[in-house]
Amino acid sequence: MSKTEPPQALGAARDAKAVMLGGGAFQAMLALVGAGGVAVLALMSSKAAEPLGLTLLAVLASIGVFFLFGLAAQHIRFFQPSSAADVLQAMVEASDTGLQITDESGRVLHVNRAFRELVGSNDLGEPNTLEAVFAGETEGAEALFRLTRASERGEQHSENLVLGGENARTPPRCFRLAVKPIEVPGAATEWGRLTLWQLADVTEERVREAQALAAVEARLWHYDELPIGLLVAGGDGRISYVNDRLAEWLDLAPDACARGFNLSDLVSDDGAALLASLTSGPQDEARRIDLDLISDDGRRWPATLLVVARGGALIIAVLERAEEERSGRAARSAEVRFSRFFQSAPFGIAMVDSNGRIVSANAAFARLLLDGAAQRGANVIELLARGAGDIRKNVERALAAALEGKANIPPFDIEVEAKDRVFTRQVYMTSLVRPGAAGEAAILYVIDVTDQKALELKVAQGQKMEAVGTLAGGIAHDFNNVLTAIIGFSDLLLQTHKPADPAFKNIVSIKSSANRAAGLVSQLLAFSRRQTLQPKVLQLGDVLTDLSVLLNRLLGEKIELKIVSGRDLWLVKADRTQLEQVMINLAVNARDAMLPKGGRLTIRTRNVAERESQKLEGEGVTRGEYVLIEVEDTGAGMTAEVMAKVFEPFFTTKAVGKGTGLGLATVYGIVKQTGGYIIPASVPGEGTTFRVYLPRHLAEGDDDVPDAKPHKPEPPRDLTGTGRVLLVEDEEAVRRFAVQALRSKGYDVLEASDGIEALEVMKANANRVDIVVSDVIMPEMDGPTLLKELRKINPKLKFIFVSGYPDEAFKNNLDPDSEYAFLPKPYSLAQIAAAVKEQLGR
Repeated sequence: MSKTEPPQALGAARDAKAVMLGGGAFQAMLALVGAGGVAVLALMSSKAAEPLGLTLLAVLASIGVFFLFGLAAQHIRFFQPSSAADVLQAMVEASDTGLQITDESGRVLHVNRAFRELVGSNDLGEPNTLEAVFAGETEGAEALFRLTRASERGEQHSENLVLGGENARTPPRCFRLAVKPIEVPGAATEWGRLTLWQLADVTEERVREAQALAAVEARLWHYDELPIGLLVAGGDGRISYVNDRLAEWLDLAPDACARGFNLSDLVSDDGAALLASLTSGPQDEARRIDLDLISDDGRRWPATLLVVARGGALIIAVLERAEEERSGRAARSAEVRFSRFFQSAPFGIAMVDSNGRIVSANAAFARLLLDGAAQRGANVIELLARGAGDIRKNVERALAAALEGKANIPPFDIEVEAKDRVFTRQVYMTSLVRPGAAGEAAILYVIDVTDQKALELKVAQGQKMEAVGTLAGGIAHDFNNVLTAIIGFSDLLLQTHKPADPAFKNIVSIKSSANRAAGLVSQLLAFSRRQTLQPKVLQLGDVLTDLSVLLNRLLGEKIELKIVSGRDLWLVKADRTQLEQVMINLAVNARDAMLPKGGRLTIRTRNVAERESQKLEGEGVTRGEYVLIEVEDTGAGMTAEVMAKVFEPFFTTKAVGKGTGLGLATVYGIVKQTGGYIIPASVPGEGTTFRVYLPRHLAEGDDDVPDAKPHKPEPPRDLTGTGRVLLVEDEEAVRRFAVQALRSKGYDVLEASDGIEALEVMKANANRVDIVVSDVIMPEMDGPTLLKELRKINPKLKFIFVSGYPDEAFKNNLDPDSEYAFLPKPYSLAQIAAAVKEQLGR
């Protein structure tokens, strides 16, 4: 925490519109008026000065009237009232609780008097930081870490911390430290999210609690020899006393209480929550609860608990249920077994009477409904439906069926809203008695299906995207064959037409349109994750720095670009061109969302440790180390309906003709093919953030270094050559173009329409072929099978595969040590000629 810097919003505001007159100013004004009166009287005594005196008298009268009106309108005051900010600051300073306000970066904005007194001061007279006070002890450091993480997430959280102790010179002091997000109008843009830290000395409170518990424990020491177990627990669940009998039954260590022992160590978490909730209920009233305790070796130990709440503590008598059953006092054994199941079940259970009200409920029921009122007497319909609509109808229909004694009542889902998310619970309702019977009429079972529903949505969305991707990939492959022929024959025509020819411009237009279509097909392949990538080791900071000039030009003058690069970013391995395409597409989408008003586009990068990635498992992110790219805009934002379809191809919210709907689909495909994840978040009216998680790349050698700036295009070079080429292609138009292209560059070209024909051509030419250029997918015999057969005859035969699919789609069908080159479709005359010449020159 840095030096305190009180913001203007928290200082004393001054009213600049009113004129404040203190005591000195008031006396000066009276003296001035008195002097004026004397002067007027002196002048009036002379007849010569009578006109001048009357004039002055009129002026003074006007000033007096103006002065009276100023007082009435409160524009002139003789005192200085306190503003709202002054009152607020005075209240903060008078508080006995230490208060500290920090901004989003952790910078201290304000501390009050109580906080300064609790933490003390350093050598410079500044308040000590919380780290300096509490981080010196292990528990304090851990508590501060949890509080800081809660502050970063904008959540409320509190911790109890202890300073001093047995080995310290000062007696122990207990503190309660809490964090809470606060909202100050106008502060969000200047300081970001603000956090209120509350520090209180609760030593006396703890001493009083300890004294009360000690008094209770002192009375219990005399009962160690009784054949029952006894324990005492505080409201926080901490156990302070266990008698010898219970320690023997549960195999507890003698120092169990001394080393920190809680109710959650003896019963399940829901059971501990149920017991702790009794401290705020009726005092000195015994309640009987059947729960399974947990012994020191982890075994369940059936018990009956008699619980009495007294003075914020719980006095619990433990009866050994097995002994109770053996001694013949188990007439209610069936009830006991049900009670054990009822209280220890990890799902919610509630009994409902014929009036639709809860008779009893276990702790899990209240926990799953996030409502402490989910107890005896609560109305089931109001508790589950919480409003009108289809959910209410489902609850009413199920309850009516249960009260009528019907069986096989269909389950229904309800939504439970928390502070920052919505949970889904599935409710089963079963009838217990015949129609018209009194008492318990139905039983409710509540199961948490939030993760299941989210997973179902993700699987359904993934299957839909996979199906669309497969279709898009298949269409793209067929289009690539057509586009290869169009682009190729355009290149052949351009060789025979000079720029002055009338047809030259038309041919160029044909080729330009074909290249544009090839770009759309490339986007489809990117979405279906079937494009050819050339991954290299990259440093994202360098990539964004090089790309910033282009992004600024794309965004225009109305949009501010801000790049915040994290320190010591890890390396990633990705196709630089495709990664730049991702950033460009996200930036263009953000620009369109912010125009015509304008705004700010912020791109942040930072490392994401494995521990942090665990929180993203619900989003489908595999645990690991990642480098995060956040692209945040201040545009119009997206609704939940739009976000559900944002990555679907051809889906767009833009006007007709303004977009293809392939931008974000392309981004999704590139990120997924790179092994990363992309997660959108948006608030309508506030903006959208896309978070791209790219897996960290660990360097394996000296050659595994980050790629430098993009390579500049090579100057034109001679593509002519000599040699015999076998061209294998099942598409006739593509084959004719490729044959003409290679022959125009000086090669002797043999052609075949599939693998079987290619073997026959090789045999007819006595295997005297220098290189084979083959399509991958062909009838009869495909390209990989042809390569295997030809390598049996000539292991050193050079080979080039051409395909509209990436080489990953077929490399698994080849031997790992197979050597070949790859040329993606569509290709131009220059590209196929360059590929053949490069391979022949190796």
